[in-house]
Amino acid sequence: MNKIFTLGQILEIDLGSNCKLSYLKTGSGKPLILMHTIRTQLDYFQEVIPELANHYTVYAVDLPGHGRSSIDTKVNYDEPYMRQAIVAFIEKLDLSEVTLVGESIGGVLALTVASVIPERIVKVVSSNTYDYETRYADGLRKGNLFSNIVIANYAVPIHGAIFAALENWLFLGLAMKGGLKNKRWMPSPLLSIFNRTGYRRGFRYVERNVFANWRSWDKARALYTGVKAPVNLVYGDCDWSRIPERQRTGKALGSINIITLENTGHFGFVDNPKKLLDVVLKS
Repeated sequence: MNKIFTLGQILEIDLGSNCKLSYLKTGSGKPLILMHTIRTQLDYFQEVIPELANHYTVYAVDLPGHGRSSIDTKVNYDEPYMRQAIVAFIEKLDLSEVTLVGESIGGVLALTVASVIPERIVKVVSSNTYDYETRYADGLRKGNLFSNIVIANYAVPIHGAIFAALENWLFLGLAMKGGLKNKRWMPSPLLSIFNRTGYRRGFRYVERNVFANWRSWDKARALYTGVKAPVNLVYGDCDWSRIPERQRTGKALGSINIITLENTGHFGFVDNPKKLLDVVLKS
């Protein structure tokens, strides 16, 4: 049995415009929203959800087009589209005093969502923020040589779609290995879940489209000045971002202190969940 189904209710919310988000709800207290990385889903947070649920009402969201959320092959899965979906999610559920926690593109969304509805957000934890790309799938391609060679092919018209369709468990595992430091491999049950999601009708479109809209994640930094809530900006010491890129993000947020976690890669909530959990609960 998939572990995530033992942790809480898996629900669905219809946001209109052919967008439905799947999410897990569990715990009690003020709301905390978890937003995952590129190419993963809400199951990504399964190691931290139980403890967070002792302190918050946890909403772990499948981002648009990811996990169990709906797929629409007529939209662009860029930062503005995903941001608008999370804002709509919060407003439709009428959540207030929200803590936003995200990693990678989820970390960017935690900041941009906080900037556009500051009256609803009380705290932000942004981990391994993915706002530095200068080319297609720049971050993931920095992970290892395999990722650089293979993912670059995704960008090629026609050929890229064929190449992406060949993705499998081993292929995905080798690519994700480049985002781990403390662990040698993405845990097999979790990797299998991610792999199965890849075979959903339309998912290869989503995957390639997110990468193709890389400029939108870089441009998102322009919104950071609108964040009013306290922010914990966290990076693994082995994240794909470079030190100057981390400093640039910190400066955009008002020169805040940056927390660096040792022996941690880009997929921090899998690679070193206890350290990230400590940051969230102590922030």
